[in-house]
Amino acid sequence: MITRTVSKNPRTTRGDLVNDLQRAGTKVTKATISNTLHRQGLKSCSARRVSLLKPVHVQACLKFAREHLDDPEEDWENVIWSDETKIELFGKNSTRRVWRRKNAELHPKNTIPTVKHGGGNIMLWGCFSAKGPGRLIRGKERMNGAMYREILSDNLLPSARALKMKRGWVFQHDNDPKHTARATKEWLRKKHFKVLEWPSQSPDLNPIENLWRELKVCVAQRQPQNITALEEICMEEWAKIPATNERYIFLCLFKEEEGRAGTTS
Repeated sequence: MITRTVSKNPRTTRGDLVNDLQRAGTKVTKATISNTLHRQGLKSCSARRVSLLKPVHVQACLKFAREHLDDPEEDWENVIWSDETKIELFGKNSTRRVWRRKNAELHPKNTIPTVKHGGGNIMLWGCFSAKGPGRLIRGKERMNGAMYREILSDNLLPSARALKMKRGWVFQHDNDPKHTARATKEWLRKKHFKVLEWPSQSPDLNPIENLWRELKVCVAQRQPQNITALEEICMEEWAKIPATNERYIFLCLFKEEEGRAGTTS
């Protein structure tokens, strides 16, 4: 009963199970429930937050994964990944725990859907490649297309040079409106930047999300007390990320996507 219940609803708590069993005439402790679930390969984990996807978004992500399934590692090493993120001054968002098996963190039952745009905070733009981190820049919270193009103008090419990207390197950004605006596309075309076609609503495909998560954990541990300190600590922690981390993160992520494409087909 215990395993069947949490398999059907991973958000069931040990307290819920104790009460259910007690109503059925069986008295057990929370420790017994934990041990029983552990023997079945289930453990309590924080539910992963993911974008709320429509079927069309799921199909687009799957199509992207299948199209790039056999791309050589060298191709991915020649991509500069970019994104913006908001970092809050006090604490991380609350978590929710679920019972799940190993490597099942992205199953819909084990995630918490989120919608974009949610004490103070700062908005950051950053980029990286397999060779290491590029620049990290603080932007305006309400960034428009002109501001975004200014950030790219001042920081994208210098990052590519610092990372010693090979000729023909590819730039990745998502389908945020300021990224897909006609003026931004025209600017990228005039600069002769090659842009990776990207499916909508697919942040889990972008390996920079792993760096944002690592950055936010490191920043939270240092407990900044004001916005100025928050920005300074973000820059310091970003600079500490070794190049080996980027290489490991993005290779592991795409191996995971290959696995998804194979299991979903």
